[in-house]
Amino acid sequence: MKNSTYQLYTERILKVLIFIQKNLDEELSLDAYARVAHFSPYHFHRIFRGMVGESLHEHIRRLRLERAATRLKRTRRSIIEIALEAGYNTHEAFTRAFRALCGCSPSHYRRDRSAAGTPGSSGVHYREDGSFHNLQLRVGGEPMEVRIEHVAPLRVAFVRHVGPYNEVETAWERLCMHLGKDGLLGPGTRFIGICYDDPEVTAPEKIRYDACVTVDPDFVAAGEIGVQTIGGGEYAVTTHLGPYSNLGQTYAKLLGQWLPRSGRELRSEPSLEFYLNAPESTDPEDLITDIYAPLEPAT
Repeated sequence: MKNSTYQLYTERILKVLIFIQKNLDEELSLDAYARVAHFSPYHFHRIFRGMVGESLHEHIRRLRLERAATRLKRTRRSIIEIALEAGYNTHEAFTRAFRALCGCSPSHYRRDRSAAGTPGSSGVHYREDGSFHNLQLRVGGEPMEVRIEHVAPLRVAFVRHVGPYNEVETAWERLCMHLGKDGLLGPGTRFIGICYDDPEVTAPEKIRYDACVTVDPDFVAAGEIGVQTIGGGEYAVTTHLGPYSNLGQTYAKLLGQWLPRSGRELRSEPSLEFYLNAPESTDPEDLITDIYAPLEPAT
């Protein structure tokens, strides 16, 4: 089962990599790529980053720049025309991005026959025929501690935040102020976050996040404080140590490296973050977060 799951995940990622090469000029939604790979949109971007070694946005951006490099060498098109084709509206922006990838300016690259781009970590490069050579997906990697837990459904009060993840503190303040004044924050209270969107794909002003606190069955929603039931079923659980800003790295390792070797599949619902200590009284490097990734029942 584990080997077959690994092969399945590899085939799905390869399918989406080919799709990207064939649709490099298209501005498609995350859902479109997730459908090609047959992964849930909730998890696709993290699986992709973990297996390929770069985010979907970074991958597409690099391939467009590699295509631009090819066109600089093989065509007489102007640099600004090639820049526009690569998705850059100004010569300056294109030059900065090109120099970061290739180590020189576009004009120097065009003149210098020996100039070459920086290889991607996955071994996937732009080729006019869409072929792949020496593809190296990052499945496996260093072992990580993962446990399987059955989580009973949890009733939570929540405040929905729409906007950048680094601004979710205001949602927590409103939620905890409301519950705190009614004496509903006790030693058994659990603090949970639900991240619905990928900040590398979703516009900052459209990112959705629920700040959640467990409540009793008799708690009643009021105003902006909603109530929902979360959890239920099996979850793959790993512990993240350190700043919340680095959570993406742990997600990528869990879903892009551990999961394909696990023999398990994910349910189409968001992962949960259980915060085990308080950021207002804890140094960022000492924060502890348990990541819960929802699993389909074992077969």
